[in-house]
Amino acid sequence: MGGQVVDTQSASEFMRETLETVTRDELLSVAALLDAKAAGFAALLGSPGQARQLPREDLRRVLRSIFATRRKADAILDDVGPARLGAAIDDLLHGDGLVTERFNAFDAVLAAYPEQGFDVPSELLHFTAPDRWWLWTRWMWDPRAGTGSLALVTTEDFDLDGPDRGEGYLRVGEAMAFVNETGKAVGFTDLGSGMFGTDVFLACVYSVYMYTVLRLRMTQEFNRIVPELPDLVRRLLGVYRPEV
Repeated sequence: MGGQVVDTQSASEFMRETLETVTRDELLSVAALLDAKAAGFAALLGSPGQARQLPREDLRRVLRSIFATRRKADAILDDVGPARLGAAIDDLLHGDGLVTERFNAFDAVLAAYPEQGFDVPSELLHFTAPDRWWLWTRWMWDPRAGTGSLALVTTEDFDLDGPDRGEGYLRVGEAMAFVNETGKAVGFTDLGSGMFGTDVFLACVYSVYMYTVLRLRMTQEFNRIVPELPDLVRRLLGVYRPEV
């Protein structure tokens, strides 16, 4: 694809604002937690058929390692059932067919949880095989709201939308690749191995944006409820209190 994709000036400004409140070493420590999370996911889910054999408690640990489903883990397991969820995870990670088809099929399993389930397939793919797949969460890009950290650091003419969720995943992946490569050249995604530096950077972008909006809309008392930036970044990436 030709043309500029990453808004380098905006991306660099978000990184500058981040480093006003958190050190680079703190961000590198978050990336190290992502490495550990990936090792945990690979150990539980990395082999074909493995997810189908997992007991409820291990599946619960996986769901509680995803920010969006941490508090809904038991409800999802009660409604979907461990056997069905484990089979869906195995099909997503190791099944036949294109990733777009597998992505859409997994979405159907969590159809009763459209908000919480939005992040789950990409989290499973990315943290089980981080060298192959990328992350896509609502805080990175929510096509229904048209908001997210990816939209804040890419140019307006780059279309993040796809005709369905599977194709949308590919569009987000294209944007992620551009942000990753541009950021490593400029110095705002060199915060961890592989794509984990980009994950940390985009979580920082969202956190800075969120704080800016809150300062405009909420009182100081309400602002005290919001976690400090390093903790918010860890929460968004599912490593605030690691369980895998």
